[in-house]
Amino acid sequence: MAADKKEKLEKELQRLEGMRQYEREYGILGTICGIDEAGRGPLAGPVVAGAVILPKDCQILYLNDSKKLSEKKREALFLEIQEKAVSWAVGIVPPETIDEINILQATYEAMRQAIEKLTVLPDVLLNDAVTIPGLAIPARQVPIVKGDAKSVSIAAASIMAKVTRDHMMLEYDKLYPEYGFARHKGYGTAAHIAAIRQYGPCPIHRRSFIGKIVQSGGNQDDR
Repeated sequence: MAADKKEKLEKELQRLEGMRQYEREYGILGTICGIDEAGRGPLAGPVVAGAVILPKDCQILYLNDSKKLSEKKREALFLEIQEKAVSWAVGIVPPETIDEINILQATYEAMRQAIEKLTVLPDVLLNDAVTIPGLAIPARQVPIVKGDAKSVSIAAASIMAKVTRDHMMLEYDKLYPEYGFARHKGYGTAAHIAAIRQYGPCPIHRRSFIGKIVQSGGNQDDR
């Protein structure tokens, strides 16, 4: 058993080392910040962006794309990232603003908010597949497709965004229990769509999302 644990640990350390490639490449330019979002796809609730600056050579075991982690593991990593990060922040854009400016622009706004809340000014932003317009700082942006599985900084940001949003949806579940937000976090599951059809939308539903989803009768992936 001891040998098995040692082998698993070595594999995990190797995996994490591979996820530091962008941090190594761009670290010579200065302070690196990972950026990611949670909640672009749901029918209800906010979109949340995370921004995380980790110390150089920071080791957080099992750090990964938040979607690949169990809820228990995400919660534990959420606390560990808070403890070890040089600086971290989240930006939150509510559903009414999503309806007003569209989900892409709302995502950019959440990212800008998160960056502006950091207590340390980053020199390089490692972004999950996007280039953020209208930044107030002259940081270099590096968009990385599926970056939350390729960069420790982006993975950390994905966890902070996901867990923050999940906590918000648990609170909304107390206000609107008939929709089951604690279970699906606002995504378009069959049960959620049925609840919308039965009860109509509540104040946190995205009006610009509901019409098409309900008409098609389709479900969404939890992304």
